[in-house]
Amino acid sequence: MTRSESRGTMDTGTGTGPQVSQVSPAPAARQGLRARIRTRDGWAVQHAVVTVTDMSGRQVARVDADGDGLAATGPLPPGVYTLVVTALGYAPAASTAIASAAGTADLGTIVLARQGGTELPPPGEWTIDPAHSTVAATAQHLGLSSVQGRFAEFGGLIEIGATAEASSVTADIVAASIDTGNGTRDDHLRSPDFLDVSVHPTISYRSAGLSPIGPDRWTVHGILTLSGVVRPVDLDMRYLGTGPDPWGGLRAAFRAVTELRREDFAMTYNQVVQAGISLIGATVKVELDIQAVRG
Repeated sequence: MTRSESRGTMDTGTGTGPQVSQVSPAPAARQGLRARIRTRDGWAVQHAVVTVTDMSGRQVARVDADGDGLAATGPLPPGVYTLVVTALGYAPAASTAIASAAGTADLGTIVLARQGGTELPPPGEWTIDPAHSTVAATAQHLGLSSVQGRFAEFGGLIEIGATAEASSVTADIVAASIDTGNGTRDDHLRSPDFLDVSVHPTISYRSAGLSPIGPDRWTVHGILTLSGVVRPVDLDMRYLGTGPDPWGGLRAAFRAVTELRREDFAMTYNQVVQAGISLIGATVKVELDIQAVRG
């Protein structure tokens, strides 16, 4: 049981919009209108602000969410109220609450969507921040579980144009920086059986265009150079929005995934450990969590 649950809060949904439910009144010490503010992936939005207005549009309360994303007002007169939740980097969300005779109402979880939609970040050059980004590759092992590796050294630029067609991405990864948590396995991955880092030290990606595929999703069309093989590779990318950082900069966040066939990049090493079961899966899932800084 989480600390929020121990206080009587009920999480009533994990969708993309506000979720409203009526539950038993909160303890006297926390009476009033209550809500848990979360992102779509379940993280607490600690800097959210909840503004409450009555039916006449008069503001009756304004509270900040705490470290658990919980926002609670004091008791209010019975009636219908409108809550507007705002947070930097997120689209505002509104919800309606009916305060009971005791002046309480529990709205459960209100989910905030990151700002972004089909828009891209402001035009200009954005530099990938390796300290706050991840490049990971996952392969199946023995047909049972997965092994994930991460590349520790990489960098790149995202050039946002006036349109998606005018935008581009370039990225370079140091192949020898692969780290799966096992030195023997990492040395094998650096060998000619896989990445062949002594001959092909750099993995590179150069985009060739973007196509919208949803409200906050894009397909990035590009060319991947891996182990000396050059092939077109598309990335399924979500733009997560922009926001300021503590150092005066502006950041944009992206998440992208793709799946590669090892044999397409001349990485055919494998062992059959039993009938129909290979030591290593035929495909590799690549996941990119990227923060980029403008300028």
